[in-house]
Amino acid sequence: MMSDLIAPSLRRRMACWVYEGLLLFGVLFISGYLFSTLSQSRHALDNRHGLQAFLFLVIGIYFTWFGHKGQTLAMKTWHIRVVDAAGQAISQQRALIRYVLSWVWFIPPLAVIAPFSLSAGETIVLFLGWVAIWALLSRFHPQRQFWHDAIAGTRLVNSEPLNR
Repeated sequence: MMSDLIAPSLRRRMACWVYEGLLLFGVLFISGYLFSTLSQSRHALDNRHGLQAFLFLVIGIYFTWFGHKGQTLAMKTWHIRVVDAAGQAISQQRALIRYVLSWVWFIPPLAVIAPFSLSAGETIVLFLGWVAIWALLSRFHPQRQFWHDAIAGTRLVNSEPLNR
C-alpha cells in the first residue's frame, strides 16, 4: 500500500499551489469585505492588524477543515490528496500544524523585505526566488515531499491511479 503513496510531480504541486492562491483570493476578498463591513472600517488601514489576524484565522480554518477532509478544491482539481505518513486521513490537529508550518512559504521573504524599502519588482523577485528555492528543496526529501509536510507528518500523494 505504501507504494501507492507516490508524490505528485513538483510541477503539479506548484500548479495546485498557484490555483489555491487564486481560490483563496476570492475567500479573502469576501472575508475582508465582511470584516470591513462589520467593523465599519472606512479606510484600508483602519483595523489593519485586526483584519490581518482575522484573515489569518480564516485561512487557517480553510486549510484545517479541508486538510482534515483530505483535499481542498484546488487539490481535487489536480488530483492531489494530503495524508499522514501511513497514508491515512489527517486529524484536524495535524492539519492545523501543517497550516502553521506552511507559512515557511511566506515568512522568510517577508522578514527580509520588512526592514528595506524595496521596489515592487525587487519584492516580487525576492518572493518568487524563495518560493522556487523552497519548492526545489523537496527534491532532496527521500519521498519528494515539501519539508513543512515532512515536519508536520503529512504527505501529498496522488489521489487516483496514474494510468494516463
